[in-house]
Amino acid sequence: MNSPRRRLVAAVSLGVSVLLVAAGWRAAQIVEIGVAYKAKLVCSGIFVSKRDTNAVLADLEVDDLSILKYVGVSTDRSTRTVTTSALGLLRRRAAFRNGIGCALGLDGLTPPASPTPGAAADTIGTRTARLDVVTIPGTAPRVARDEVVAVVQAAFSEPNPQRPRRTQAVVVVHHGHIVGEQYATGIDADTPLTGWSMAKSVLNALVGVLVKQRYLTLDAPVAIPEWREPDDPRGSISLNHLLRMSSGLRFDENMENPRADVMRMLLDVGDAAAFATKQVLVAAPGTRWQYSSGTSNIIARVIRNTLRDDSEYLLFPRQALFDRVGMAGAVLETDAAGTFVGSSYMYATAHDWARFGMLYLQDGVWGDERILPEGWVAYSRSPAPADPAKRFGAHFWLDVPSEYCGTGTSLPRDAFHAAGHEAQFVTIVPSRNAVIVRLGRTRYPDAWDHCAFVRDVLAALDQVLR
Repeated sequence: MNSPRRRLVAAVSLGVSVLLVAAGWRAAQIVEIGVAYKAKLVCSGIFVSKRDTNAVLADLEVDDLSILKYVGVSTDRSTRTVTTSALGLLRRRAAFRNGIGCALGLDGLTPPASPTPGAAADTIGTRTARLDVVTIPGTAPRVARDEVVAVVQAAFSEPNPQRPRRTQAVVVVHHGHIVGEQYATGIDADTPLTGWSMAKSVLNALVGVLVKQRYLTLDAPVAIPEWREPDDPRGSISLNHLLRMSSGLRFDENMENPRADVMRMLLDVGDAAAFATKQVLVAAPGTRWQYSSGTSNIIARVIRNTLRDDSEYLLFPRQALFDRVGMAGAVLETDAAGTFVGSSYMYATAHDWARFGMLYLQDGVWGDERILPEGWVAYSRSPAPADPAKRFGAHFWLDVPSEYCGTGTSLPRDAFHAAGHEAQFVTIVPSRNAVIVRLGRTRYPDAWDHCAFVRDVLAALDQVLR
């Protein structure tokens, strides 16, 4: 073989080798994220939702996630841990703690223990409080009507088996009473289910409590030590900027990329908030809107820095919010560093989620107690100034995210939503005195048209009033 030809063959061989190494590296990254994802979801499914292991796996290893069937899983109920592995090399472990759910052990960090050691801890996240005991004064009890029941039942149908909806729970509240409710097989009113990014809206409430108590101020720079250097432009980021997704920090929210910031933050690092605070500023705070889970975890860190100590912090969601509105099954989970993953990791029953929606329907008041500051709900549902589409408020959606809304469907102008991955929704419609909860495992967004569902529910409620 002559010299030029040998050089050509060598160059091609080198190129192919580089491509194979790159492909192998990317495949390893995907597997690594998948192993961590399965450990976390199985742990929460078994120990937070208290579901059978086989049922958890059956819900998890489906559709585009069917490849997770090849990730091994081992559950130790004595230590309440789940370990997953792949290829004999990659291994992840998630541990359950009473009251604060499951956390992946990453970066050599040991997740914090339960904030309430002892037997009393076993009751956290297990007590139930049925929503039908809560009424708005001056209203008469209502019962489910055929029109509402039919719409709710239809939410569990599968019109396209190739794009399954996988609805798990629906609760419709009208004038403070449940008028429609249904669950998938193996799930009931006492089953805590994931809310994914609906946790962001819960974070809004926790901030509201601290603003009411005057521990936090919306327009003041947030308490992030890493940003305190005089020449650090991030030092001007306020709580208002973070709540409105207008911090100006760079963050890649592409969940289809295993190395995107959001995937690494949730499944590859032990301190999610530290990961988010390290992001660089790419726009002046308040000038650019970008949906970012990183900003929510920065807020969770701000709350941690504001409270007296970690013991108070880990109990704060329950004492400040959950117990006050009867969200007895709610669990906000931490990362390995002990900071709440306020972007994504919260479990609650459908009744709990409905209670949360009712708190906002009632302008932040529960019974005779004002929990959120005067004007907080109005602030939360006012458009973020930097959002050109005016679809987002302060950790609440003002319109249903486009991937879950078909064309030609309009909802009442005052409707607003807590929304999460896989089509989790708490929709609040003040003008119709309604809260609509839909929970599921919808892997294909186009399988669930939430706008159409809300439209049909409201039309059925109109029939109830006739």
